[in-house]
Amino acid sequence: MVALLELEDRRTRVTIAPDLGGGVAGMWAKTDAGDVPVLRPLAGDRPFDLASNVLVPFSNRIGGAGFVFEGQHFDVPPNLDGEGLPIHGDGFQRRWQVEVSDPSRVVLRLDDGAIGPWHYSARLVYSLKNGAFGTQLEITNTGPRLPFGGGFHPWLPRFADTKLWFHAETVWLQDDRFLPSDEVAASGDWDYLTPRALPEGLVNNAFCNWIGPATVLQPTLGIAVTIVSPMDVAIVYSPSASADFFCFEPVSHAVDAHNMPGQPGLIALDRGATVALSMSIDWQGLQQ
Repeated sequence: MVALLELEDRRTRVTIAPDLGGGVAGMWAKTDAGDVPVLRPLAGDRPFDLASNVLVPFSNRIGGAGFVFEGQHFDVPPNLDGEGLPIHGDGFQRRWQVEVSDPSRVVLRLDDGAIGPWHYSARLVYSLKNGAFGTQLEITNTGPRLPFGGGFHPWLPRFADTKLWFHAETVWLQDDRFLPSDEVAASGDWDYLTPRALPEGLVNNAFCNWIGPATVLQPTLGIAVTIVSPMDVAIVYSPSASADFFCFEPVSHAVDAHNMPGQPGLIALDRGATVALSMSIDWQGLQQ
């Protein structure tokens, strides 16, 4: 059994799993028709069975067996069975300590984050206010100066009538290793300026210069879900239309930014320096 903490107010209920990467185990909207899932409820006892993961000290994959920073090459080994490349850092694989737990706020702490060259501590603050669920992640570098990043990995229910709606300027196409190949305009099949269904096949792409909220229309559940973050990259993932989920991931940088010129979106932290990342998820009822 996974030990869970609970946040709850009159509109929303959220469960948190400190021992499972400090992630979110579920989020439900309290509607007139009963509780419905805003995020996919916990599906098992593995990190990617969660409703939302915390990504630290980087998001997604790093190619090239590592990266070069300020003239020095740093190795980053694979960290997940079945993955040939390092992915999503190590925060989602660790147990987090509980500092605060009450109906409106949960604070978690990770003192010994370490993967590849990174050493860091982190603090997660989950909050619930008027039904809106907020997440703030503070990352402090406890090792040598390095580029840091991260983000959040919500898993949302996917139905035949689910539609996604957000604005981004570009999208990265990917190769067969799921690493970026070409950055193109977010137009045509990549245009979500108006609500549209997700692709029938695999989608696993980073959208850049994401501006404003992302809205997920869920007519089956009778709600619309809004995801907001000051970060301007969003990764959209779903294996196919037969999957019962998809992911909309607000992150600080594109896939393999460590090996892009200028390392866009990554933040160089000296020892002792801190960076904060945040996301908020809310819901509204759909008019029938």
